[in-house]
Amino acid sequence: MKEYQVYLFDMDGTLVNSEPLKGKALALACGDYGSTVDFNIYKDVMGENWQMVTRHFFKNANIFPELAEFNKHFRAHYEQLLAENLKLNPGAKAYIKYLNDEGKRCAVVSSAATWMVDNILNALELRDSFEVVITQDHVTKHKPDPEAFNLALLKFDVTPEHALIFEDSNAGVLAGLASGCDVVAVRHAFNGKNDLSGAIACIDSFEEMFV
Repeated sequence: MKEYQVYLFDMDGTLVNSEPLKGKALALACGDYGSTVDFNIYKDVMGENWQMVTRHFFKNANIFPELAEFNKHFRAHYEQLLAENLKLNPGAKAYIKYLNDEGKRCAVVSSAATWMVDNILNALELRDSFEVVITQDHVTKHKPDPEAFNLALLKFDVTPEHALIFEDSNAGVLAGLASGCDVVAVRHAFNGKNDLSGAIACIDSFEEMFV
């Protein structure tokens, strides 16, 4: 694989194990409304926008909460789960350090809310590893629209052929391809229903990037 000037990382599922934790927090929030759902139903909508994700859970739980109120319940559960269970995916820490040491420019480009991304970066002491951090609050269109990746390229002032994107969802891979960049897909236990075929490579661990 060729070398690039810029490396753009999705956050949830790609760098950290937060996707199952997000599913569990959604299920626990539904439980606050007296309904029991299997957190694994999050696999059906992983990578989709938050409105679609919550609608999926509301439908399966047969609940009709006001979204802002539900989000408060979700955030409380999610922050607790992150505090207890968050960890980087295999090889991610070493690979990020390698890129930093080599003088490569790195960014997080996430569809999550800023508070989610900040919590994770701060908890893992990774904030200084990324020159640019883009969240859903910086754009108006969700992946698979390439707006977030286009914004990152603009901030780095590079053209797509000089950037490599890491993603774990169908929407993310499509967004990366639409931006004109090469994409490497990260496989994990929660994204088996996602089509990652557009990526130039699929990895199970960032250790494979050293091969």
